[in-house]
Amino acid sequence: MKNKEHTRQVRDTVVKKFKAGFGYKKISQALNIPRSTVQAIILKWKEYQTTANLPRPGRPSKLSAHTRRRLIRDAAKRPMITLDELQRSTAEVGDSAHRTTISRILHKSGLYGRVARRKPFLKDIHKKCCLKFATSHLGDTPNMWKKVLWSDETKIELFGNNAKRYVWRESNTAHPSEHTIPTVKHGGGSIMVWACFSSAGTGKMVKIDGKMDGAKYRTILEENLMESAKDLRLGRRFVFQQDNDPKHKAKSTMEWFKNKHIQVLEWPSQSPDLNPIENLWKELKTAVHKCSPSNLTELELFCKEEWEKMSVSQCAKLIEPYPKRLTAVIAAKGACSLTNRMLSRRVIVRRTAQHVIA
Repeated sequence: MKNKEHTRQVRDTVVKKFKAGFGYKKISQALNIPRSTVQAIILKWKEYQTTANLPRPGRPSKLSAHTRRRLIRDAAKRPMITLDELQRSTAEVGDSAHRTTISRILHKSGLYGRVARRKPFLKDIHKKCCLKFATSHLGDTPNMWKKVLWSDETKIELFGNNAKRYVWRESNTAHPSEHTIPTVKHGGGSIMVWACFSSAGTGKMVKIDGKMDGAKYRTILEENLMESAKDLRLGRRFVFQQDNDPKHKAKSTMEWFKNKHIQVLEWPSQSPDLNPIENLWKELKTAVHKCSPSNLTELELFCKEEWEKMSVSQCAKLIEPYPKRLTAVIAAKGACSLTNRMLSRRVIVRRTAQHVIA
């Protein structure tokens, strides 16, 4: 490695004298530099036609090319492998490396440590139903989706969030099954709420006391559904959306819809990506936790306050691109798509901008 380097002016002078017909020895004596240095400068000029410094390779990699390829292959095949496990695997083949070195190699290949997304566990039958729904409704007009009253129940915790898990993945690959943590629905939680919304804004929100059953669900609908539709000016021919929970699909509940002349949207099971209310749930929980409720009473109060703060434009922007959700589901062959996360991020960014402007 060089410990001394001549200036660009000296190197240009060497080339100038060489062009004038001077030999290596005379140039060396005239400039008082070693003959080998003069020769190196001339050879570089002949090959590259320049005396400027060229890019250098830098320090050689501590790991062999074979080991680097093995690290990338292991991380790609096993996205949830840890840096400690990769470090031990390199030590087994005789190449020891620091965790930072391994992380840098993976970054250069396009793999980054990210928190694994939690997605519903989908069976093949679920994917087929989602694909059928997306295909059959892809040609629906935008006005049709404006007539839909979306509904759902959700659990809102008083404290804390679920644990995170990192995976190695490339950009825009957050939702394949090997990069996500499967989840299933379960009971419990601080409070359960039911709410509805449409492109015209948010409807009623109701706290569910005790265990939800068919009778209690019908009571919620009786007291809040028609009033929400009236407040949102959906008219008599609106379409009501609900998931396939047993209490929603109970015979007595479906008869109630029939008696009230309410059209219910046929809905595929395990399809949260298709329901835009999931975006509002995420933003609602974020806003409520920022309020730091200290008890269940405050939690319920903040939930209703933040729900009412959801603007009409915010709701409309979730419904307008709904055909893109269907297209994404079709592209994913019925599996969970990127659309839910992307649209949620856009809504949060827009609402943040609105607060800044205000």
